[in-house]
Amino acid sequence: MRTELRSVTQQLQQLQSERAQLNAAKSTAEAQRDAAQKEIEQLRGQGKQLQQKLEAAQTEAGKLDQVREAAREQVAASQAHAAQVRGAYDELLGMARASEARRNSLETALKASEGLLTMCASKNADMYAAGKELLAAYESFGTGDMLKIRQPFAGKARVLFDEQAQAYGDKLYDAQFIRDARQPPAAAESRPAD
Repeated sequence: MRTELRSVTQQLQQLQSERAQLNAAKSTAEAQRDAAQKEIEQLRGQGKQLQQKLEAAQTEAGKLDQVREAAREQVAASQAHAAQVRGAYDELLGMARASEARRNSLETALKASEGLLTMCASKNADMYAAGKELLAAYESFGTGDMLKIRQPFAGKARVLFDEQAQAYGDKLYDAQFIRDARQPPAAAESRPAD
């Protein structure tokens, strides 16, 4: 029986030792469980924070999408406006070029008209001078001159009178304005036959 008692005592000690180990293990497990629960709570808190951050980021992304879409629309509107401005510029440029061409044409026509006016004024002055000479000759033409021309043997006076009449005719012809002429015609080239 002593042996049994010893054996039971040893078993009891062993059981107490195991129980102490189990209690220690239980305490450690409980401490680990508590630490794990705290960590889980922390992770849940972090998860909530991350969820809130994710929601905020999604909201911000939505706003950015709206801003991007608005920017796209603005760019499209700006491009359309730029195309309109470019079209208006091209149209104005065409009008300006046409106006410049018309101005150049009118300037050329004005210079030609001024040249014609100068030529007309010169021919007018020549014709006026020829008319004055003709009037002066007519006023100084007397009956004596008439009789000299009518004399059958006074050929020299007749020739002189014809030459003067021809000279006055030449002056009047040279002083006339011919519409499309740029220079006065040469008296010998374009004078009609008498």
